[in-house]
Amino acid sequence: MIHDHKRSKTDIVIFLAGVLGVVGLDRLTKVFFSSQLDLNESIILIKNVLHFTLVHNTGIAFGLFKEGGAVFIVIPLILTGLLIYNIYYYRHSEQLSRIYIFAFSLILGGAIGNLIDRIMLGYVVDFIDFRVWPVFNVADSAITVGALVILFKCIPSSAK
Repeated sequence: MIHDHKRSKTDIVIFLAGVLGVVGLDRLTKVFFSSQLDLNESIILIKNVLHFTLVHNTGIAFGLFKEGGAVFIVIPLILTGLLIYNIYYYRHSEQLSRIYIFAFSLILGGAIGNLIDRIMLGYVVDFIDFRVWPVFNVADSAITVGALVILFKCIPSSAK
């Protein structure tokens, strides 16, 4: 029983560190690039490969479904609640490994980072521009990495 209690505390620390780390880095980078660039202005880091371009995204992932309004606040709030409930419900399950907990923390941190923008600004601040992909941000990256980790962990080892 002591082991479960110790694991539970460590899991909480891992989860909170992941969420707060993503939200913090996301906020810092968005504030920085918003203060350095005008809307649609670019800084070239590697010509035609990596630019920093300030974009205000009123849509969801990759700028799809622009002008969704309150729907893009309500749906992330519901999904955030479901994610927290899922982690709480399965917290003592052997299936909920620390890698899952960290991946979920990346997803939740990213969702919170973008939700803060939607609530405070009415749009999401994006700035990472690879020119062959829609402009995105740290929160989007965290969500994508978290989802890929979960997907990879869900693939049976015989299929890898």
